This record gives sequence, structure tokens and C-alpha cells, in this order.
Amino acid sequence: MSKALIMQKLTNREEDVMQVLWQLENAFVKEVLAQFPDAKLHYNTLSTIIRNLEEKGYVGHEAFGNTHRYFPIVTKEAYRKRFVGTAVADYFNNSYKNLVSFFAQEEKISVEELKEIINRIENKK
Repeated sequence: MSKALIMQKLTNREEDVMQVLWQLENAFVKEVLAQFPDAKLHYNTLSTIIRNLEEKGYVGHEAFGNTHRYFPIVTKEAYRKRFVGTAVADYFNNSYKNLVSFFAQEEKISVEELKEIINRIENKK
């Protein structure tokens, strides 16, 4: 079974690194590090995070001598689909209606945005 099929949840920092790799498409550790100018993130720490992502099956690499250029194996869409689905199952009784209702009650989504979503759904039919 492929590692991508049994995706592990990533830590917040791992998700941050994946966001950078998804944006850059491939990068050396120093290029990823440059995307975190405000973070107190050491090169060796970032290198360890990226190697952990590789062990989890999220990242691959190309070797250039002793240096590696890393690239995402798991797409952002696949990760989002897997973990949004898990969140809906775990916290919203497997109901997307409950999810949308939650955001409406928390005032995280407006009536106009809900109408836009309904229009998108209706136009797909």
C-alpha cells in the first residue's frame, strides 16, 4: 500500500513547510528556509522536518552530490481532501451541512458567500 494512501496528519510546522514546497514545486533546504524570514528556524531543524516529510511519504528528492532538492509527492489537493474529510467526520458528524452551519453560526461566512456557494452548486448541474 502506498504511503500516500495512509497519509499521516502533519504537524503545523510540517504543514507550513509543505505549503512552501507546494508553492515552489521543488527547492533546496536553503530556498525553503528563505520563505520563513520571520521564523526562528535553524537550517538543521528545517532539514530534519523535510526528511521527516520524506519518511512520511509527502516529499521526494533529487540528489546533486551531497545536496538534495526536494519536491512534493502528495498534492495540496489530495492532502486537503483527506484532512477536510477527516475533520468533517470527526467534528461535524460526517455532515458538510453541519460544517457550513458551524461557519455561519460563528459568522465566518456571510449570507452573500452562502448564496455564491449555492449558485456554484446549481450551475454545476
